[in-house]
Amino acid sequence: MPLNNWLCIHPSSATTDISDTVSLDNRGLAYGDGFFTTMGVIDGQILWLAHHQQRLISHAEALQLEFDSHSVLAIIRTHAAQIQQGMLKLMVTRAVQDVRGYGYVPTASGSACEVWLKSSAMTVTTTEQLRLPDGRLIPMQPISSAICLSSQLACLPPPLAGLKSLNRLDNVLASGELQGIKTQVFENCIKPSISEGLLRDMSGRWVEGTMSNVFYQLSEQQSSKSASHLDINKNDPNYLDQGQWYTPSMAQSGVAGVMRQVIIDALSNSKHPVIIRSLQDEDLPHLSKLFFCNALRGVMPMISLTLLSGEMVRF
Repeated sequence: MPLNNWLCIHPSSATTDISDTVSLDNRGLAYGDGFFTTMGVIDGQILWLAHHQQRLISHAEALQLEFDSHSVLAIIRTHAAQIQQGMLKLMVTRAVQDVRGYGYVPTASGSACEVWLKSSAMTVTTTEQLRLPDGRLIPMQPISSAICLSSQLACLPPPLAGLKSLNRLDNVLASGELQGIKTQVFENCIKPSISEGLLRDMSGRWVEGTMSNVFYQLSEQQSSKSASHLDINKNDPNYLDQGQWYTPSMAQSGVAGVMRQVIIDALSNSKHPVIIRSLQDEDLPHLSKLFFCNALRGVMPMISLTLLSGEMVRF
């Protein structure tokens, strides 16, 4: 398979790339009727494969798609071995329907899907590796800063909330806002560098980043020895299991990310299991630690958060 090209891996009869086969009637293109997952590959192995498999299964059930995760995983393992180091993006869309409009029939044909795969060779820059309580390692990005964005996420009903569906327009607009801010910061040589934006949903709760989930600690829960800039640079082995971490709920907005679940599971039997807790405006000045995370980049620690008021909270 050529790198950076989309290939249809299901149905198995399709072997050409997407540029030759995609129809304007494709449900993913027309309605966002589908979902995707992005997987990191190191030494030919897919990172957090069990969690990605669970996402594929749960998303297919939520969208009532007939999806054979075992055969798909066998194919993507082969592609992972070929690229050795990089990224695999898997996209699943409902097959074209006989009925007009949004509808689909509750039959085998209505649940049929198309599965597309894109392989990209790449290296993710990291500074350190964080060790989870179970011994597994998570990439750690260089320290940077975050900013609260004015863009908002849509609130969704069950079973759509938390899904990594193809409906990502709110993230597109938020990422555009962040890119504009980063460009201005770069042109004005403002420090520290901004790498991620914090987003709230339509209810006013702060939920996630433009491309990541968020974890935080509050000052009243901090021990007398709080982690500093130097602590993080030294790759404190207790960074993740020291103090009480919180992460917002995905019950009505946001994406329940793979790395988010990895961290929740890893700390579930620790002294301080992760607590699902809303992040409100009044909490922001009292944040003492903050990091974003996703399955490709791992943990992205922040040293500051700029609020909508312009005030900067430092950690």
